[in-house]
Amino acid sequence: MAPRLKERYDSEIKKDLIEHFAIANVMAAPRLEKIVINMGCKGAVENKGRVDAAARDLATITGQKPTVRKARRSIAGFKLREGMPIGVAVTLRRDRMWEFADRLISVVLPRIRDFRGLKDKLDGRGNYTLGLAEQSVFPEIDFDNLEYTQGMDITFVTSAPDDAQAHYLLKQMGMPFRTKDQQE
Repeated sequence: MAPRLKERYDSEIKKDLIEHFAIANVMAAPRLEKIVINMGCKGAVENKGRVDAAARDLATITGQKPTVRKARRSIAGFKLREGMPIGVAVTLRRDRMWEFADRLISVVLPRIRDFRGLKDKLDGRGNYTLGLAEQSVFPEIDFDNLEYTQGMDITFVTSAPDDAQAHYLLKQMGMPFRTKDQQE
């Protein structure tokens, strides 16, 4: 059985995009290509266990084993040497990507305290990145066994040629962007 959000994309959202932007070719309709989740580990230089804890939490959240990200260059002021582990990341595609996006939109974002919507600033290439302050907003994380609170960046990579099409795609998927009156 296909993920709920993917079925909705195939049956409703894709047709709406083609109609709204007058796209001639069905294959040119913007779609979600991948979701990249990145956790930089604050304090990983002093405590190696932070990277392991972040990897464990990210694997629990995504259902996929994360890759450990290492420092590309040495920075003496931060006591950082090239090759030291400083973060973890996961790239989700296909069904896992759709299920994660559905869970994020329908369960996780509404759980954030004092949530007033997401900023609607895209990167100019049709990709959208949002930051979460801590991983405890995910229902998979057991708050009692949480060692460190850790933030993360979640990037939605789309095939949209511009920000307008990507924004419309994400809005149709249910992404809770701020309205103009909320931005003040």
